[in-house]
Amino acid sequence: MKVIGLTGPSGAGKGICDEYFRSIGIPCIDTDAVYHELLLPPSRCVRELADRFGHNILHSDGALDRQKLAFIVFSDQSGHSANDLNTITHKYVKKKTLALLDALRKEGKAAAVVDAPLLFEASFDLFCDFTIAVLATQELRLSRIMERDTLSREKAVLRLNAQKEDSFYRTRATYTLCNNGKKEELYPSLSHILTKENVPFDTQNKGELL
Repeated sequence: MKVIGLTGPSGAGKGICDEYFRSIGIPCIDTDAVYHELLLPPSRCVRELADRFGHNILHSDGALDRQKLAFIVFSDQSGHSANDLNTITHKYVKKKTLALLDALRKEGKAAAVVDAPLLFEASFDLFCDFTIAVLATQELRLSRIMERDTLSREKAVLRLNAQKEDSFYRTRATYTLCNNGKKEELYPSLSHILTKENVPFDTQNKGELL
């Protein structure tokens, strides 16, 4: 089974790529969704996060208050909080992701996508056959983050400032794509990559996507 790594900074629009892959029969594992599932109580991951960042990041029922945790992490310009967060969460997400990939492999899937914002930082790329980085202009990413997460411009800028530079992705990914939101430009590029990498997919749906 071919494993495709998909990554990019917040607001780049990786979801559009996921939409394409699923429509042509390639399952996608969203590591953000895996992470959120791992936070459901009772959660060993949440307990470890509370021990590190303080129990004020928890709601009264013991569930994680993601906004409080995000504020702590994105406000720490030293990067120590982000590093600690990643150290704690990556091991749980990686274990679950590998289990999901193994299940897809046993189902006989020809390919699968691992959508991971921190693909390289978490070393998820090591079990991928090739990787795709999706980028977009900073202003476009900013507007997407504000709309998607209902954030003020100030908080969205904090989040952007905590992201890696585009050069980080360009120097590591097998392929780099620019996503300005137009599917008729992005989808053919994805199709070309799959063809080049000999990934089988449902060609009958190609025309219906545009």
